[in-house]
Amino acid sequence: MDRAGEQAAAVVRAMLTELDLPWSEQRPGLFSVSLPGTRKLSTECALEVGTYGLGLRAFVARRPDENEAGVYRWCLEKNLKLYGVSFCLDSLGDIYLAGRVSLSSVTPAEVDRLLGAVAETSDDSFNTILELGFAESIRREWVWRRSRGESTANLAAFTHLDPGPA
Repeated sequence: MDRAGEQAAAVVRAMLTELDLPWSEQRPGLFSVSLPGTRKLSTECALEVGTYGLGLRAFVARRPDENEAGVYRWCLEKNLKLYGVSFCLDSLGDIYLAGRVSLSSVTPAEVDRLLGAVAETSDDSFNTILELGFAESIRREWVWRRSRGESTANLAAFTHLDPGPA
């Protein structure tokens, strides 16, 4: 890693420490951080200092079970409003957020802004992605939990998908 890369890595290290987030450095310049949320309880995010920039990627949701086109369209439309990151897919169809900024843009404020964009976007989008891409699974979960006397508390955001008593 050259001097610019080392400086960028130092900025990332300092911001992760200042933000008091759980993080580790997998190797010099490759950071893993867990971002807290409310709908999506945590989002795992990787930041990697490269030769010319800082890249980041964060897992949001696995490939939808249904309505793939609707989920992916929603993500693409949401991209128009995002700062510094955008939704993308891997070869399996899993949904990620990704972004890249030049090394000269790696400041404490920018790292904070990018991590905030990932945390907010992942958390705000999670229930919508689940509803659009996993509605039948959620309906089955309601039925299964009731049949076993299990709590349905974490399904509260999806009461409109509750098929009712079995």
